[in-house]
Amino acid sequence: MDILAMEEWERKFVVLNTSDVDDQLMNGLWHSMDLTSQDNHLQNQWVREFERQEGEKEDDQIVAEIMGRRFFPDLIAYKAWEGFHFADHEIRITEATDCYGAVVWPSALVLCYFLETNSKQYNLVDKNVIEIGAGTGLVSIVASLLGAFVTATDLPELLGNLQHNVLQNTKQKCKHQPCVKELSWGIDLEKNFPKSSCNFDYIMAADVVYHHPFLDELLQTFDHLCNNDTVILWAMKFRLENENRFVDRFQTLFDLEMISNFPSLNIALYKAMRKGRMKARPSQLRV
Repeated sequence: MDILAMEEWERKFVVLNTSDVDDQLMNGLWHSMDLTSQDNHLQNQWVREFERQEGEKEDDQIVAEIMGRRFFPDLIAYKAWEGFHFADHEIRITEATDCYGAVVWPSALVLCYFLETNSKQYNLVDKNVIEIGAGTGLVSIVASLLGAFVTATDLPELLGNLQHNVLQNTKQKCKHQPCVKELSWGIDLEKNFPKSSCNFDYIMAADVVYHHPFLDELLQTFDHLCNNDTVILWAMKFRLENENRFVDRFQTLFDLEMISNFPSLNIALYKAMRKGRMKARPSQLRV
């Protein structure tokens, strides 16, 4: 509302409080107030649209920066590989396109970028970290380069390529040499990862929820590995209704906070802790 309109509204309001207000003036006043309400509604719509457009611009800029960390070999190599720039290192990842677990998915890049750009708030130096569904190992490698003691885990058939990538990119480059272990979700958890020895500061996961029949076992694995002070950092791409249902079930055991969101990628980044253990929320972090 501009100044002249405000003055006119105030003048009519003063008149309203006198004893000689007639019906015609009253009707005019309410008509004026209706127009003011419409103006405010339109102004709120404009503000929301402006904020949406600004959010899309910011999302596009950050996504472009994240995806810009990936590079490809100049020459065709005997083994297919992709390169990434994180934690002041050039990381080369050997992939296999015939297996979900041997491909670097965008969620992994989002999580790596977050770890690098929020290294003060989430200081990984000397922290005990486990990654579930490590796949090619990119997240585990970046966490190792940032100073963490990392256990990278996945299915037995993926361990060879995972071990190769981890060793190639961390040997003599990290404070703590990461280890690679088999972890099939929900199977022999107490035997392979005794609850008494699960003292992980962080559990990391990227794109572990999709259309597969092991979501119950995945939730069981999160539950087994997580102690009262463990922080879960989990990047997830939303594809189907399965993802939403899993999030609902996940929240029966854990407090969940979205710390970053990338609508153009359909990827959300979450922080989680056991129910009742989430500390007072800091201001939302952006990556």
